[in-house]
Amino acid sequence: MSEIVEWTSNKRIQTQVAPVAEDTTTIRSLDWDRDRFDIEFGLQEGTTYNSYLIRGDKLALVDASHEKFRQLYMDALVGEVDPSTIDYIICSHTEPDHSGLIGAVLDLAPEATVVGSKVCLSFLDNLVHKPFNKMVVKNEDTLDLGGGHVLTFIMAPNLHWPDTIFTHDAKTSCLFTCDAFGMHYCTETVFDPDMSLILGHYSFYYECLMKPNARSVITAMRKCANLKVDMICNGHGPLLNTLAPELMEYYQTWSAEAMAKAPDSCVVFYTSGYGYSEQLAQALEEGIIKTGVHVDQVDLTTADTQDIIEAVGANSGIVILSPPVNSLSANKIGTVVAAVGPKKKIMVAESYGGSDEPVDVLNASFRDQNAVIPIAPLKVTSVPTECTFKAYEESGTDLGQALVCKKKIADVKGAMTNDTAKALGKLSGGLYVVTAAKGTAQSAMIASWVSQASFEPLGFTVAVAKDRAIESMMQVGDTFVLNCLPEEGHQPLMKHFLTRFAPGADRFEGVNWTPASEGSPIIVDAVAHMECKVVSRMEAIDHWVVYSEVFDGSIHKDERTATHPRKVGTYY
Repeated sequence: MSEIVEWTSNKRIQTQVAPVAEDTTTIRSLDWDRDRFDIEFGLQEGTTYNSYLIRGDKLALVDASHEKFRQLYMDALVGEVDPSTIDYIICSHTEPDHSGLIGAVLDLAPEATVVGSKVCLSFLDNLVHKPFNKMVVKNEDTLDLGGGHVLTFIMAPNLHWPDTIFTHDAKTSCLFTCDAFGMHYCTETVFDPDMSLILGHYSFYYECLMKPNARSVITAMRKCANLKVDMICNGHGPLLNTLAPELMEYYQTWSAEAMAKAPDSCVVFYTSGYGYSEQLAQALEEGIIKTGVHVDQVDLTTADTQDIIEAVGANSGIVILSPPVNSLSANKIGTVVAAVGPKKKIMVAESYGGSDEPVDVLNASFRDQNAVIPIAPLKVTSVPTECTFKAYEESGTDLGQALVCKKKIADVKGAMTNDTAKALGKLSGGLYVVTAAKGTAQSAMIASWVSQASFEPLGFTVAVAKDRAIESMMQVGDTFVLNCLPEEGHQPLMKHFLTRFAPGADRFEGVNWTPASEGSPIIVDAVAHMECKVVSRMEAIDHWVVYSEVFDGSIHKDERTATHPRKVGTYY
């Protein structure tokens, strides 16, 4: 154990070095008083960041530590080995608490090769900011360190980062899992103590980090099924030794239960490193998740046949970003097509990589399988811009809405009694058009849930459904315009903006408008307009309540704002 160092006021940190298996040593960074992990994850007993050395004929380091441990960790590492002799640095994933000191290790081991998934090494380039030797590994690739230490790599994306891998050592039967099977529980005890001491921490960690990706947990455990595992060398908390089988079984059980209760889900197949496939896949995901649909992304360059079959079978929505023709990824599309059933909802989209598989041909192949195709193939005719990404996001939202439509209607109808719904309908509101712009992208929506909320500064709230296209343009710091529709003659404008626009369509075609100071459209035929800046947002189940300050505005004509009477409170 090192001496305890006070990192900040009353925050103690320390390192611990201990043997854990033959030729295998852990360097544990003990963060005794950390009380929060990510934003929402409160801690009771601090946490640890676990790193490992494997000594074969070649020397490998598995993960590093958090930047705050720089001096303590590097001292511990130098105390164990000459860093210049490190042959491989295995990066399980690039979350900073595990990869934050890889750059510092490379300073002392410039000839070392960093091993990781393709996505991981791409992320690491942006963290290290200097050239380094790389080895991209795929599922079941191996690395022989000598002395019997043959390492097998398991792709485990979304546990809980997209670039995660597990590493298995054949000689010691240790499985290095980084975040998976961990817990935020700081103790000098290297191995799992009594179950009564750790189960609460272990289950809370699973609930916060792993349960949202229960499907990925099951897939990763399936990939490890044929490996002999005697010890889990995790990234947080005590290592799992005597309790490993029982605690792994908990993951299997909890994930199966989570899957049984899971919302509708969608998988997005993309091809990493090809054109704009990854960026456009991200835009589609952002649109889909607005509707409450869970999204998994699968990289066709690394996914095996079983991964693809499982992903198709487990998801009700399937999105394919077109891969390059005559590629391994293109060959795998045949597996997707073959696995698709008649109830699956499918969307195909171009990647703008220069040699995309024709999306119309792909679309036809899914139609031949009697799949449901709610959205026409997405095509990109020029280098993607903000408008392109916005159109893909909106298409993702359309697909998500198609997946949850029946459930939403049932939920709304069952939310309250008929009398309560009628009473809530007596709440009155005006009629407004909210407009926003970001770069070349523009959006608009009809709003009636608008209310003044403050005098000094002048401010109001507007409720925006989570699946509205404009929602992503109304983040804290964004600006927009609130246009008040006139009591007389508002119907044409209302009808226009209630139209369901195709993704990327010009919502202002045929509308008389002029740009505000920040670029958002001011509707000339409105009664008045206000230029606003978003100050805060409050989540309200299916809407965001957006509080904004008014910094400019004017009256266009001396008329009343239109009102919007309702019969029930379960609809707008």
